[in-house]
Amino acid sequence: MHENEDFRQFLDRLRAEGELVDLHQPVDIRHIATLVDQSDKALYFHDVIGYDMPVVSGIIRSQKRAVMSMGVERYGEIEAKLQRGLVAPIPPKYVEKAPCQEIVIKGDDVDLYRLPVPMSSIYDGGPMITAGVVIARDPEHGINAGIYRFMVKERNLTGIDIVTPNNMRLFAQRAYERGEALPISISIGCHPFEIMGTGYRAPLGVDELAIAGGIRGSAVELAQCETIDLPCIAGSEIVLEAEILPTGWTHPEGRFGEFTRLMGGLHWNPLVRVKAVTMRRNAVYYALHMPWENTWLAAPTRYTAIRSALKTAGVQVKDINVTLGGCAFWHAVISIRKQAGEAKNAMLAALSVMDLKHVVIVDDDIDVFNPMDVEWAIATRVQGDRDVVVIPGARAKPLDPSLAVMPHGVVPTGAKVGIDATIGEGIPTERFERIAYAYADRAKIADYVGGKADALPASGQVGEDMIETLARQVLELIEPEPRYYQDIAAHFSEYDFQSVARALGHLHTTGRLWQDPKGRMCLRNSKFAAVVPGKAG
Repeated sequence: MHENEDFRQFLDRLRAEGELVDLHQPVDIRHIATLVDQSDKALYFHDVIGYDMPVVSGIIRSQKRAVMSMGVERYGEIEAKLQRGLVAPIPPKYVEKAPCQEIVIKGDDVDLYRLPVPMSSIYDGGPMITAGVVIARDPEHGINAGIYRFMVKERNLTGIDIVTPNNMRLFAQRAYERGEALPISISIGCHPFEIMGTGYRAPLGVDELAIAGGIRGSAVELAQCETIDLPCIAGSEIVLEAEILPTGWTHPEGRFGEFTRLMGGLHWNPLVRVKAVTMRRNAVYYALHMPWENTWLAAPTRYTAIRSALKTAGVQVKDINVTLGGCAFWHAVISIRKQAGEAKNAMLAALSVMDLKHVVIVDDDIDVFNPMDVEWAIATRVQGDRDVVVIPGARAKPLDPSLAVMPHGVVPTGAKVGIDATIGEGIPTERFERIAYAYADRAKIADYVGGKADALPASGQVGEDMIETLARQVLELIEPEPRYYQDIAAHFSEYDFQSVARALGHLHTTGRLWQDPKGRMCLRNSKFAAVVPGKAG
């Protein structure tokens, strides 16, 4: 994949790999969302009834297509791409001639109803523009870019969903307090590089477009808008030049199916007036399908932020899983190479990241991608009064349906929970030795089903008169170092197992056999022998 790949070239690559299906027959726009939901491929609707523009959707709605979009081989490598964008951002550059301005529609000619904006859920409040990369400028804080949704209300009027506290809401709030509209450009049909870079929740003053350039490996190309003093993404399919009106958070918007896989409630938001629509010739409308198109590129942004926080806390991380069950926003399972006390530090550091709600810290022997393994760690290593930490009154995401209903305009707070599912300090590690079966490297069920037979022991079964001789050999083996019963049986494999068991039984009967604290066989009066609790020896 070339670093200068644009949106259309990405679609061509999906098509070539069999990950995009072209539908040329007439399709009702009201059917698009449910068809995408049923499809394991991206869908390109060439003939949307009543519209002159095709619609594409589902392009990053699977892990495979998310991987393809970032030009990597495995999903885990997406995080490294994002990290490259953060560590080595490439500032955007302006171009004089932009593909997105081949057609320009201004003023009274603007008609958002001509755009094939699909409905999604049956409970949606209206058609929602879901894939717009929004660029705004604040007099003090400079440029900000992010992805927000817009509900189409009139020919040239939408809402913008900025209920959650973020930089765009801050810019709009500051403009509102000045009694001014906030100009914004909305670029639709951008490459996933720009979607990921601008979707990253960067601190104030950090240029998300430069992050996108770092991810891409080359500068994002911008063009100056026609009617507002702002840039837009030059290679996008469609651009809406608009302004957030100083109406405040006073107009109803929604409902809408959210990343939570639930219907969001009715939100109160500002209005947006669209002043111009510019587009490519033969433009393609991209409808980002919720929730999974949001999820697959959102999760890696959490990985990067968590890893950074844990690095600052001085914790050695093995693996991180921002789980899909937690909607790729709220849950993280983190395995660490722990030193005393570090699990709690790791927990607190991770809970400070974005909107993470629940964090589980496990040892590095736990597979964070195996839910049963994680639950097993919680079951066997956690004491609630010692290992579960609840932090009340933390910033919460308004879309969390478990929160109490808050008055309009009040930013909600909620609880964050950390679970330390690591082995506690001072607990013997042998308590956590997992069951392992002997000879697993050579005894394979497929071989035996196929007819394999084991060779008979060379010495066969020994008589009672030979048991004492074999017992003495066992004593010689375990005298210098205790051995597990299974090790002894393996060492004397020239004898059948029954003979070895009888020899060990003979040693027990004659009072010579004992066990060490780990359960290994040893001599009764040796330095290795376990001591009965309460006795000196």
